[in-house]
Amino acid sequence: MNTTPVNPLRPASRTARILRGAAATAMVPFLMVACSSNDETAATSAADAVTISDQWVKAADSGMSAAFGILNNDSDTPRTVVSASSPASERVELHEVVTDASGVTAMRPKPDGFVIPAHGQKNLEPGHDHIMFMDLLGPLRTGSETSVTLTFDDGSATTFTAQVRDFSGNQENYAPGHADPDHAGDDHAHDEPHSATRTPAHGG
Repeated sequence: MNTTPVNPLRPASRTARILRGAAATAMVPFLMVACSSNDETAATSAADAVTISDQWVKAADSGMSAAFGILNNDSDTPRTVVSASSPASERVELHEVVTDASGVTAMRPKPDGFVIPAHGQKNLEPGHDHIMFMDLLGPLRTGSETSVTLTFDDGSATTFTAQVRDFSGNQENYAPGHADPDHAGDDHAHDEPHSATRTPAHGG
């Protein structure tokens, strides 16, 4: 007759080892999902993260116009718009509105672009930062639409469509000395700022 004593701890110890192994195995896909999620977040382009709402363009027969809207950034990283283009205009610039020492309000190119904070927004509105159409290729009629493409500092780009609306306010001057170098010899673009009376379609 076998009288070898039974160790009551052995089954429990074996069960514990099995449970620990199962738990470790279960953690592997969790860690892989977590890493994958972090990689996807890091790889998200600015164009995928930024959307625009309430966008519109000022109606104009010729010359200049401007586009406005709210840029929304859904990512954890600040995003920067560095340039813009549109089939409606030969040149498109990112502009800001400033007040000089004499109290005159004028607009000028914004060299650092538009920064959209993480999980925040950037308002483009008359009298403040805006997208400027410098040389319209044709009239922008009220009720029509035009597209605008924004390029970000990571090289990605996004295109949105904006409706053309009537707007007669904020007829700021164009700050002298900040015009495009290609137009340095153009009195209207360099030596003499545009005024509301000479450019009724103009205004940021």
